[in-house]
Amino acid sequence: MTPEQVFSIANLVAMGAWIMLVVLPRQQWVTGVVTSVVVPGLFALLYSAIVVTTFASTPGGFSTLEAVRTLFGSPWALLAGWVHYLTFDLLIGTWGVHDSRERGVPHLLVVPCLIMTFLLGPAGWLLYMGVRSARSRVIAARI
Repeated sequence: MTPEQVFSIANLVAMGAWIMLVVLPRQQWVTGVVTSVVVPGLFALLYSAIVVTTFASTPGGFSTLEAVRTLFGSPWALLAGWVHYLTFDLLIGTWGVHDSRERGVPHLLVVPCLIMTFLLGPAGWLLYMGVRSARSRVIAARI
């Protein structure tokens, strides 16, 4: 398989997981298994396989920005970086759904945060933290 083919498959799997997270957030099999263990686990295996089989022969590294640019010049290293993002963004999204459930944040307020996390990672987490904080202040003001 080519890096492009693996990229396409990984994106489809990630999209399916994110759709489940948005549409079925209260289903334990979604947030307790699919988006927190199965999909991240598959992505972690894929990432590890790419790293083990390609990084030793790939130029570049992590010591300077130029070394990272050189490293990501390799399609397999770039794919590994992308899978890394897919994995951690999904874990952050799953955490946000769990956290919002515990704090009583309505899921409709979480959905834009999930979308932003899927698209822009840390910005989505930041948005969720703002929503969570605002919701806490509203609840505290009512008490």
